[in-house]
Amino acid sequence: MKVSIKLPKPRNPLAVLARQRKAGGHQRNEQSRRELKQQLRRQLAREE
Repeated sequence: MKVSIKLPKPRNPLAVLARQRKAGGHQRNEQSRRELKQQLRRQLAREE
């Protein structure tokens, strides 16, 4: 009887490269996020 070993699925080489260069979502920096949050609060306060 022949023994066969199932090999794991090969990894995506592009995903490895993207992870190495720390690819990710394009998010705003902390300062601009804070400014937008304050602007939203001001708008909501005016509507009340």
